[in-house]
This record gives sequence, structure tokens and C-alpha cells, in this order.
Amino acid sequence: MYGENVCPNAQEPPDRPALGTLMVDTGHGDRVGEFRGVAGPYWSLRPVGGGAEWEAEPHRVRPALLMEQLRARTARLNARSRGEVL
Repeated sequence: MYGENVCPNAQEPPDRPALGTLMVDTGHGDRVGEFRGVAGPYWSLRPVGGGAEWEAEPHRVRPALLMEQLRARTARLNARSRGEVL
């Protein structure tokens, strides 16, 4: 109802994914990362293949589409072939 005093972010958090599931963080520019666990109210994600973890708000995270998974893994392999990562 119009004018009701309701918090817009009062939605239930999504179900916790399995460790290693590729997720898209829409709060950080659709960044793809592996789910690593929970840190307080946030979910911890890290880049595909390793790197520094970041925290994401659970309601801004969704499972990665197959195309997004392939794109993230290909980018990692290309960076590795260029010697940018181990």
C-alpha cells in the first residue's frame, strides 16, 4: 500500500550455495566469483581460480549462467597463458 512504512530491503536472504559454486555479484558490476562461505551478513566470493576474496550482499548475488561461467574460466586461462597469474 502506498505510504506504508516498510523497509525495501526486508527480503529473505537466498539459499546458501554449495562451496565453489560460480555466482554473479550484481552489486559489483556483475563480477563472477566462486562462493567461499559466509562472513557475518555477507557472502565471501573470490575470482575464478584464486585471488583476493570480496564480500557481497546475498540479495545481490545470483547463480552464474553457463555463458558467464565459461567466460570467467576462459578469461582466467587466457591470463594464465600470458603469465599474468599462476
